Amino acid sequence: MPQTPPVVDPDRREVERMADVIVVGAGPTGMVLAGELSLAGVDVQLVERRPTSALVGMRARGFHARTLELFDQRGIAERFLDLGQVVPATSFADRSVGLGDLPTRHPYTLALVQSRIEAVLAEWVAELGVPVHRGREVVGFAQDADEVVVDLADGSAMRAAYLVAADGGRSAIRKAAGIAFPGWEATRTTLIAEVEAAEETPVGVRVDATGIHGMTPLDGGLTQVLVTEQELGPETDPGLADLRRALVAVYGTDFGVRSPRWVSRFSDATRQAASYRAGRVLLAGDAAHVHGPTGGQGIGLGVEDAVNLGWKLAQVVRGVSPDVLLDTYQAERHPATERVLRYTMAMGVTQRADARVGALADLLADLLSVDAARVRLAALHLGLDVRYGTGDHPLVGRRMPDLDLVTDAGPRRVFALLHDARPVLLDLGEPGQPALGPWHDRVRLVQARHDGRWELPVVGVVAPPSAVLVRPDGHVAWAGDGTDAGLEDALTRWFGPAVP
Repeated sequence: MPQTPPVVDPDRREVERMADVIVVGAGPTGMVLAGELSLAGVDVQLVERRPTSALVGMRARGFHARTLELFDQRGIAERFLDLGQVVPATSFADRSVGLGDLPTRHPYTLALVQSRIEAVLAEWVAELGVPVHRGREVVGFAQDADEVVVDLADGSAMRAAYLVAADGGRSAIRKAAGIAFPGWEATRTTLIAEVEAAEETPVGVRVDATGIHGMTPLDGGLTQVLVTEQELGPETDPGLADLRRALVAVYGTDFGVRSPRWVSRFSDATRQAASYRAGRVLLAGDAAHVHGPTGGQGIGLGVEDAVNLGWKLAQVVRGVSPDVLLDTYQAERHPATERVLRYTMAMGVTQRADARVGALADLLADLLSVDAARVRLAALHLGLDVRYGTGDHPLVGRRMPDLDLVTDAGPRRVFALLHDARPVLLDLGEPGQPALGPWHDRVRLVQARHDGRWELPVVGVVAPPSAVLVRPDGHVAWAGDGTDAGLEDALTRWFGPAVP
């Protein structure tokens, strides 16, 4: 359990309340969370250490199907698709894994550099009117039962009802909250850089017993260099000398590299916060979990955190739901993320040229030739197999399929019904059933018809329900079997107690 969080000093009460929620970190996780809160009518403000939106160094280079589905649920998926490149397969242990037959409108990875991802999200949160305070570094906080006071490096402070840390793997907020960050230590470190080279460099990727190395020519006479270090490097920022030394160890020459645009270091360390919450402070994205880049899971995990947390935090802030609803954030996201972290570790192990790793890769290739095994791995990789809890119907807890519906207003896709981040009760049976009662102003009721089959990744075809209660994050809260049994309990649990 985390240590007791700091308490607000009474002398700080004169600090003006800035927002209902302050989100620290304007990366993908922070911006998506801010957008979710804004859609739910919450006064949210972003605080970002970087003075500009420019990124230095290599970051993520895309995301997977479930992330794109979440953007589709908010009506912004096309903005990313217009800029990115669809990749219909992934690889595991150097074996191709096809993705194209999974039941989703987006059965692929979208290749897109993080700078462009952030630009799209920045445009979206600007449209929603979310203030972004750039060049403001958070160094700590204090809280009591009613509020959080956020301390900034310039000596000023901000107040809010809740604080969310989306400030990265070295999160100052997580450390100030005393939340443990257990996990697995790094086994290797890798340098990545953009440099000029005086000598001709090889093109392509090579793998040896140390790790993975490669060079890629870029525009403007630059070369992107990726090289695994022979020994674990420190957590400090690397320089050109570190890059030259690593290149000589692998290639026998440093190729005369010079004039670096940037040099950065990453490791395969894998950690997950013991708790995603300390009172009025919550963690999301890399502040809650870190892992190696193998598999490209980083942005997706952060976006899934944000979309899971956003509507819950909004309901608590607005007084619709009790504070205990926030406990379901960790209950759902911690095990789902832990499973992906183990997957990234398994993928990373195979990125070494070693006889034992080769034997493992051959065994995995044989297993993946079985279609059921390939589909299971593909669904995990794309984030399509997540289930929050259990229920009588196989839909409960899983992502709602994006069905083509027939409604009184014309044809509609399920995801289009979620653009405003409100829950939806989809009535697929006789008009007038089921009834929302006192929840009618919190949940949108849509009467519709769907004549096709219902298919879930890995699970396969399932019996169509008579009605479905869909949460704002697109996961099913309840599925009917021709009666309203259990609906009132689901409405109360997820969308607050009945108010006459």
